[in-house]
Amino acid sequence: MDIEEPTPSAQVRSLAVRSMEIMASGSRADFDSVVHPNAFNRESEAEPPATRGRGPGAFHASALWLRSAFAELRFDIDHVVVDGEIAVVHTTMRGRHTGPFVVYDERGAIAQVFAPTGRTFAVTQSHWLRVEEGRVVEHWANRDDLGQALQLGWVPPTPLSLLRNAWAKRTARRNAPR
Repeated sequence: MDIEEPTPSAQVRSLAVRSMEIMASGSRADFDSVVHPNAFNRESEAEPPATRGRGPGAFHASALWLRSAFAELRFDIDHVVVDGEIAVVHTTMRGRHTGPFVVYDERGAIAQVFAPTGRTFAVTQSHWLRVEEGRVVEHWANRDDLGQALQLGWVPPTPLSLLRNAWAKRTARRNAPR
């Protein structure tokens, strides 16, 4: 009985799905096996400085950043389309906002902090992944940030939410590495 090798398209699809799964629960070793050493995340500009480099460490830092704000985090895979070395993964990101969500400016300084609301959310996203040498080498995304902000009660802001966010920002700045 012959065992068929997976097609290159199936390999890219599998890698793309795995890359989404490890964002929610993967270890650093998982990122080392999925993410290319020269990989770049185009979405890292509003993320912590540790996410702005290249390779598995930067991608793992993005996952840790998301997990620090959102418990029960998961990415439900809705569709995957592969064209050569590019995979597009349409997902629904779900979680509960249990920790401060910290947004950074282009210099890597804390720009905004959203205090935990305890609310759940489910938003659609499309993640674009380019694969090279059997690992993810590039990532960019289209996300429904407004839908997430509405579900989590970030917009429209209330006087109480503004106060809670200001306090959370003050705390985050005090605790930031110097």
